[in-house]
Amino acid sequence: MTNQILNERYQVQQELGRQTGRRTYLAQDLHTQQQVVVKLLLLGQDFDWQDLKLFEREAETLKTLENSAIPRYLDYFELDTTEDKGFGLVQTYVEGKSLESHLRSGRTFSEAEVKELAIDLLKILNYLHQQKPPVIHRDIKPSNILLTNRSGNSVGQVYLVDFGSVQNLAATEGSTITVVGTYGYMPPEQFGGRCVPASDLYSLGATLIYLVTGLHPTELPQKDLRIQFRQSSNLSKEFADWLEWMSEPSLSQRFASTKIAIAALKKPRPRHKAALTPRSGNTQPVESKIIFHKYANYLEISLPNQGFNIRHIAMISFATPFALGTTLFANSGGAITQTLQFAAIVVIIFAILAGFCQHLHIRIHKKQLVLIHDLIGFKWHFTRSLKNASHLKLATSEAIKYGMKPWLVIVTSTVSYDLTSYANLTVEEMEWLARELHEYLGLPLHQVED
Repeated sequence: MTNQILNERYQVQQELGRQTGRRTYLAQDLHTQQQVVVKLLLLGQDFDWQDLKLFEREAETLKTLENSAIPRYLDYFELDTTEDKGFGLVQTYVEGKSLESHLRSGRTFSEAEVKELAIDLLKILNYLHQQKPPVIHRDIKPSNILLTNRSGNSVGQVYLVDFGSVQNLAATEGSTITVVGTYGYMPPEQFGGRCVPASDLYSLGATLIYLVTGLHPTELPQKDLRIQFRQSSNLSKEFADWLEWMSEPSLSQRFASTKIAIAALKKPRPRHKAALTPRSGNTQPVESKIIFHKYANYLEISLPNQGFNIRHIAMISFATPFALGTTLFANSGGAITQTLQFAAIVVIIFAILAGFCQHLHIRIHKKQLVLIHDLIGFKWHFTRSLKNASHLKLATSEAIKYGMKPWLVIVTSTVSYDLTSYANLTVEEMEWLARELHEYLGLPLHQVED
């Protein structure tokens, strides 16, 4: 097919890849004279409509992404010739070798270089997972990661390519899920059609294991579905622990987010498995001062007074100069000065009382959340809608080890309500409340870090 012109614009230079019903070419854009990658999906006897669904999703996803480490969408066209019929996707070309090609050519990677690659790739994944909805690559492996521009102080520029298996979380709602990926690099949950951001972390962990051992995960022994790589590598205990955590087959025991994975890599800690396991009867922690009531139509969480915080201090600091008198409005007459002093004194009194006496009650109905501020008998309400609530998110207890604040939120289609922003709750209190809310609201509970 060399020199053939596709869509009257893209002149094929060489074939880059071939699969059943798919072709990937390096071509020259005759309009811009730039080299591009053209991916073709051909309509033949082996054509599957799910393939077209994935092909179109790849194109639509690339349209929305703007990251220098990810191929950029350029064009999409229909192919209709006497020889072939199908669809074409055009994207920018990255002149680099895959990690797999580097290893096959004899290149080896030191532990420091693998760590550098890990952080660069986690940053790319963080970008994808922060999209709304989150984008999950689903096929991270050595052949889909390119490396260029190696220098004395850098392992090289990293690129993540081939978004042919991409999925966003919104696409899973109420639809049939296509199981895609590469055996050995797919986490167990992906075999069942379930995919979350942490699924990409497993695939990345398996890819890094390939770099440090020179062996694909399928070539290494397994025990309880865990890849046994230590005996085939020469790594520090801390980094080996980290790789085990990345490639943990149990989703609840794996790093839940790119941020936690990066924090754990930069500040190694002893590995500790912590899953959100049910407590018998889900009882309130003994030391908890929260007052919790279940009523027929709502739950009420009464939080103890939290004492002075930065808001109270800021209010007092701002109001004090006015309360003591100021010359700013001296020429405007005594009435204005007295009014300002009075208002400032009121603000200071309010801040002091709030610091000592204010309590917060959170009422959670099926369709709304009501915040009730109670200050020595005076109450004011703020109502938030839970009509489109989709799930609960709970930070795992591992977050504490890496300097990240745990949290518990209710997620709706438009906004997340952070219940832990109102009080300094312990991890045990968060887990207890998470289960109570899960049971009452009937929402899925995700042990996830954002």
